[in-house]
Amino acid sequence: MNTIAVADIAHARSGDKGNRANIGVVAFDGPAYLWLKEYLTGQVVHEYFQSIGIGTVVRYELPNIHAFNFVMDEALAGGASRSLRLDTQGKALASALLELRLPAPTHDKEAS
Repeated sequence: MNTIAVADIAHARSGDKGNRANIGVVAFDGPAYLWLKEYLTGQVVHEYFQSIGIGTVVRYELPNIHAFNFVMDEALAGGASRSLRLDTQGKALASALLELRLPAPTHDKEAS
């Protein structure tokens, strides 16, 4: 199966609020947004970050700007002032998500 990295079709930025992290993902264009809407779900993001022990993931859609905001509970091992992780504020989470590989769009999907 052909795959692409999220970075091939979107930008991302992440941050924190306490023990909660968020990742904003902005598609390069409308077709990329529609493709991400189908394949970059909250469940996919949860499974991708499962190894760091995150809680629930909620995806918020921002269609007017071709973007999504993923809010992840219990993602920072206690938060910036309590965590012993190297990335206590979740700044690297966006870069990590951009490396996620998903099924490549087919010509038929791009046309729809």
